[in-house]
Amino acid sequence: MEQQKPKVGVGIMIIKDGRTLLGKRKSSHGAGEYASPGGHLEYLESFEDCAKREIREECGLEVKNIRFQFLANINQYAPKHYVHIGLIADFKSGEPKVLEPDKLESWDWYEFNQLPEPMFKSCRLSFDSYQTGKNYYDLNND
Repeated sequence: MEQQKPKVGVGIMIIKDGRTLLGKRKSSHGAGEYASPGGHLEYLESFEDCAKREIREECGLEVKNIRFQFLANINQYAPKHYVHIGLIADFKSGEPKVLEPDKLESWDWYEFNQLPEPMFKSCRLSFDSYQTGKNYYDLNND
């Protein structure tokens, strides 16, 4: 049996004119939930390079001013277990396109006071961090 190990996920809240980009997930864990762009950190990849790659692969946008937002230890979707690095970035250019239709239904920009539900766990933490400044979440304690 393969040994279970946490994976490293990177999620990026993209800000444009007071709104944020969210997509409705189709595959893997969290199907039907709304989430920001993101994915797995690859071997020897920087957090910023991972963010830029995932955003290009998933929705075709360019971003700037990528910065740390929060760290989370998430097991809500057990048996999957993630160390999640939440980043925040400012929109630079492009129109969001569904470039991975097997993984996502649609992209749209949402006002912070009109967010869709249900929300993917790491994305919910991202909004909590954005509103409160909290930058550390550990398993079921949050």
